[in-house]
Amino acid sequence: MLTQTLRGLEQDGLVARTVTPTVPLRVDYELTPLGHSLLPIVAALEAWGEEHLDAISVARESYDTAARDD
Repeated sequence: MLTQTLRGLEQDGLVARTVTPTVPLRVDYELTPLGHSLLPIVAALEAWGEEHLDAISVARESYDTAARDD
């Protein structure tokens, strides 16, 4: 699944893949300029998650309790 995701990100131009022919084979990934342009958006999502962590935890507990009761 990770390989599939990385290949999709490469196809979209968000990461660049470099293969070094060593034993064992080495594959490195790095963000492209397009990928770097997403960093502020990812940072905003992280900040939102941290700000709402308590509410998310309560919602998860409520969901898990309801699922057990079904």
